Amino acid sequence: MKLRQVLEGVRLRSPLSPDLAEKAVAGIEYDSRRVGKDFVFFAFAGSRVDGRRFVEDAAAGGAFAFVSELAAPEGVPDSIATRWIQVEHGRQALATASRNFYRKPDERVLFTGITGTNGKTTTSYLADAILQEAGFVTGLIGTIESRLAGERRDVVNTTPESLDVMRFAAELEQRGAVLSEAAGGAPRCALTMEVSSHALALGRVFGIRFHTAVFTNLTRDHLDFHHTMDQYAAAKARLFAPVDSPGPLWSVLNADDPASSGMAIANHAAQRTLWYGLSDTAHIRAHGGALLRAESIFSSFAGLRFDLIYEGARQHIESALTARFNVMNILAAAGVGISYGIDLDTIARGIAACRSVPGRFERIDQGQPFLVTVDYAHTDAALRNAIQVARELVTPTQIGGKLARGRVITLFGCGGDRDRTKRPLMGMAAGELSDYVVLTSDNPRSEDPLDIMNDALVGLGRFDTPHVVEPDRAKAIRHAIEQAAAGDAVLIAGKGHETYQVLKDRTIHFDDRETAREVLRAIGYEVPGFKEPGGGSRESE
Repeated sequence: MKLRQVLEGVRLRSPLSPDLAEKAVAGIEYDSRRVGKDFVFFAFAGSRVDGRRFVEDAAAGGAFAFVSELAAPEGVPDSIATRWIQVEHGRQALATASRNFYRKPDERVLFTGITGTNGKTTTSYLADAILQEAGFVTGLIGTIESRLAGERRDVVNTTPESLDVMRFAAELEQRGAVLSEAAGGAPRCALTMEVSSHALALGRVFGIRFHTAVFTNLTRDHLDFHHTMDQYAAAKARLFAPVDSPGPLWSVLNADDPASSGMAIANHAAQRTLWYGLSDTAHIRAHGGALLRAESIFSSFAGLRFDLIYEGARQHIESALTARFNVMNILAAAGVGISYGIDLDTIARGIAACRSVPGRFERIDQGQPFLVTVDYAHTDAALRNAIQVARELVTPTQIGGKLARGRVITLFGCGGDRDRTKRPLMGMAAGELSDYVVLTSDNPRSEDPLDIMNDALVGLGRFDTPHVVEPDRAKAIRHAIEQAAAGDAVLIAGKGHETYQVLKDRTIHFDDRETAREVLRAIGYEVPGFKEPGGGSRESE
């Protein structure tokens, strides 16, 4: 492919020279360490590192052209300066070039994008399971991992750079063609991805044609980056009203979240809108569209059961996922299935096939007579949801001849170098809803862990809830578990699936799940697969 073809649609500050325009491109890259012969190198002006620092490394690796929204730095050799291509927007340029270079895979691979503060990961796992059940060759990109036709891969960002997304989609298309040829059918490939507000604001998904876009909810988060809730919401809305590209064919929106109205207004170009929820239909009446809802919800240690209602049809749903908030995630994923024309029975089988999501209200079971669960909740809204679910699952026990309710013991911390304003709000959530609180360190990064915990204590201190402060997270987990008695619930919140802790001077291995299991084994619980008795709640809509 010629350079002019790769850069077709990119807004250039000046025209390409004829000789450069006709040069054949072997690859494109934004990491100088991965550059090869006849590559085009994209140099981003990052917030921490200026990519132009690495152009000479890229040239040494074989790059013949250099693209940036900034001018060539002073002092670079003429061999680089004369092949410098200045564009209006660096990441949008990379996105367009990546899509061109990989021959627009989003026109053949069906993309689903899921955005929102909470629930993106669980919804993506459920949607992927539904698509697999329907016979699609699937890809998954998200916070925990990426999966390509069942092959697991590590990730760096929730939403990778556009080049990585297009490269992944092109590989999925190739894998789908091979698998479908072996099966004697036409390839059907679907890629489900979490789309973060950072990715939307920075242009990492610029130009991607989404078949389906999903909005889960909007609560306070990432204000260190977006500064205001309005800016945060506006970033989310870009999935539904992208700049300089068509909107999604389908929008799946949370009827119970007022912020969905903004997504619906933004998404005026969508062909179909599907709303999901439990009770509030005001947004549906205002904006139109079909409604997907749940009735007769039953939640227990064993999971969820409810009836899914859509356009007069009723489908029984059973899921191994616990927590009432997962009903909303299941409904959102079912909406994805409906947008692809998948019947309700297949959708139900796909939901049942998704047995767990790492670090999302994940049970740690060593045969103990109380619940221990690890959850990624790192905002006040997510923490409230998780504590409320733990409250639903505790079981009453006999103490001194009287029936006493189980307690909720909550362990949480707040991340460093992130939005400080949510720390007291998280402390308030824990103090208001828990019976006992253990405040500890999360990923302190460059901040002093004690300073972070003091911010959270401002909110926690507004309640008389018994609590301890323990900056050593391993010791804190041990203390929390040691407080538990039969029928109690221990919620270890904040890190979820993460297997590391980011300190000021280093990153260390740390996994809440591993630590909790070690503590349980150390105090004598050794039986895996134990099923706690009782516990449950029912709600009818």
